Amino acid sequence: MTELTWQRRHVISLADFTTNDYETVLQTAVSFLEVLSRRNKKVPTLQSKVVANLFFESSTRTRNSFELAAKRLSADTLNFAPGTSALTKGETILDTARTFLAMGTDIMVIRHQSAGVPLAIARDMDALSGKVAILNAGDGKHEHPSQALLDLLTLCMYLNPKAPTAKDLKGKKVAIVGDILHSRVARSNLWSLLTNGADVHLAAPPTLLPPEFAEYGAKIHYSLEPALEDADFVMTLRLQMERMGQFLIPSLREYHARYGITRDRLAKCAPNVQVLHPGPVNRGVEISSDLMDDPRLSLIDKQVTNGVAIRMSLLYLLGTAI
Repeated sequence: MTELTWQRRHVISLADFTTNDYETVLQTAVSFLEVLSRRNKKVPTLQSKVVANLFFESSTRTRNSFELAAKRLSADTLNFAPGTSALTKGETILDTARTFLAMGTDIMVIRHQSAGVPLAIARDMDALSGKVAILNAGDGKHEHPSQALLDLLTLCMYLNPKAPTAKDLKGKKVAIVGDILHSRVARSNLWSLLTNGADVHLAAPPTLLPPEFAEYGAKIHYSLEPALEDADFVMTLRLQMERMGQFLIPSLREYHARYGITRDRLAKCAPNVQVLHPGPVNRGVEISSDLMDDPRLSLIDKQVTNGVAIRMSLLYLLGTAI
């Protein structure tokens, strides 16, 4: 077996992740799942390290997941809220990051509504100190690495609960359905799934699925049926109405009628098909409510649980490398 190594200072994108990088994150997360199953769920791994959650964009799952992950590793945490920060007085984003650097921050978890902000902060921190790790928690329509990694863990845990490995995904058909145009989750998942050998199919209305997505290596469909046929997993995405500057779908009702994932539509998939969703979910739009709540078909709750382990893994790997 190839020795697992980690040499990354930052996690901004999955575009250049190697199979070794994925396996290292995955196996580290599996070890933390065991920690999270104990009565005492804390380990002293990052004791004395400072993790700053700089969320310039609102979030529930990702922010709380990162904060809990840091606390499980015994790190000190700092949380940033733009509405009550010096940004309202004209301070720049880079100056805000520099303030946290001056406080002794070791890892900055960055979420921003504009693509490229985590990378800009990483370059600035490298120029100033070279000792701060940057972790992208979602930037505009660019990427959301930790979400794709927790999805990877969820898929592999389902396929091989006792000894999950990214190699288990090879040849598995994964259908990604929904607002792919605006989805940073879709972009990160494309890198992750394709690098690890999955057969990825994208399905959405033409207004939400530009043809250039085929350049990633995925197969694109403007109707749902061919994407679902014999699919092992179906990942449905939220319609990001807040990012749509114009009417890209006729109505939510029509969208659900043509692209909504329901129990009946899963009949076209492989016998043991499982459904995923990164959240938050618009029940009755991208997925039917009864399907979302069915533990036999839905991995959505497991995605949330696995998110803490994946974020512990990333914080550990970055925190022990600096």
